[in-house]
Amino acid sequence: MKNRPLACPLAAATALALAGCGMLPGGDGGTKTVNVWLMRDSVSEDFLTRFTEAYEQEHDGVELEFTIQEWTGIGKKVTEAIQGSGGPDVIEVGNTQVAQYADTDKLFDLTLESVRDLGKEDWLPGLAEPGSIGGAQYGIPWYAANRIVIYNKELFADAGIDKPPATRAEWLDDTEKLNKNGSQGIYLAGQDWYTLSGFIWDEGGELAVDKGGQWTGALDSPAAQRGMAFYKKLQALGSGPKNADEQTPPQADVFAEGDVAQLIATPSAVAAILKANPDLKDKLGYFPIPGKKAGKPCAVFTGGSDLIIPENAPRRGAALDVVKALAGEKWQTELARAMGYVPNKKALASVVAGQEATAVMAQGAARGRATPNSPQWADVEADNPIKPYMTAVLQGEDPVKAAEEASAAITDTLAE
Repeated sequence: MKNRPLACPLAAATALALAGCGMLPGGDGGTKTVNVWLMRDSVSEDFLTRFTEAYEQEHDGVELEFTIQEWTGIGKKVTEAIQGSGGPDVIEVGNTQVAQYADTDKLFDLTLESVRDLGKEDWLPGLAEPGSIGGAQYGIPWYAANRIVIYNKELFADAGIDKPPATRAEWLDDTEKLNKNGSQGIYLAGQDWYTLSGFIWDEGGELAVDKGGQWTGALDSPAAQRGMAFYKKLQALGSGPKNADEQTPPQADVFAEGDVAQLIATPSAVAAILKANPDLKDKLGYFPIPGKKAGKPCAVFTGGSDLIIPENAPRRGAALDVVKALAGEKWQTELARAMGYVPNKKALASVVAGQEATAVMAQGAARGRATPNSPQWADVEADNPIKPYMTAVLQGEDPVKAAEEASAAITDTLAE
């Protein structure tokens, strides 16, 4: 992996040379247009308008040009852009995608800025860790989202439960009480592998481990087995399918029927729930996925986005300033409040205190994790062996044998 040089050549002592290295804004004496790629629905039109107007007013001679991209096919498009002669200056990418782009050796190393300007030490781990490859920071955390428990307050009250559970043990006990009289204690699809990942991490296990540059599947470790055993106990306290994921059928629609007490999902599911059943509006409550000990929520998979700058960015210096603004406290606060995201720093969790579901999500995000930081992990997800492994265990097959087979498949894919 290439690291960027610490400075331009010796001629950089002059302003002309600095401008030639792309590090001095305004060096060409004219207006700079910074081209930023953002993903569909990451931000609202109102947020983008406010950010653009404020930024351009504060940065004389800079114009921002935003291009909205679709998630479908984005991997190929970004790879082609960063390997070309001159692509966009800033690109939003999924936090778990950074490794595959860094593997091209075409990303700008942002380690210096992350430490000096952006407060790297307080970043959410689930955003920061996948953006760091080989000790260099290529992805700057932008926003996060993770799963929480959405529950039906009315069904909790009917079961005599007056507060959310604080530990896994309490959660199982409460869910068992809720799983009767025609109601499901929880709707948990059998192949919700993101939720399983959190249980595995909470036990100290991993999906895969890096052994001297060689990735190996790790679902057969004792810790990972304990995580799957807990998943099986919880999944049995409802009628979720053992051989399908949370999209088949859409779990928000199932919850909206009104006879499901709990659902593990991101807060974005609330809109779908209420669209299907507006009568649930005042009946929804939220709590972090419980961990093994009170006061320490379960580890969770953190989804979200990082910002990268390609080495071929035409306006690299100006691009750095845009990234600093988008990832800085002011616009992190604005973005979180506008979009219901978790900000990129644990210290900023208080800015969403007035948004109940987002505030709960922020509690879990402090213990967030991401998938293994291998450029080939996307290939694992494409033909995901974790899903059939989960189904096999839920249907009563030997959990150790099933885990060994799934781990071997992960190892083979990561070695390609």
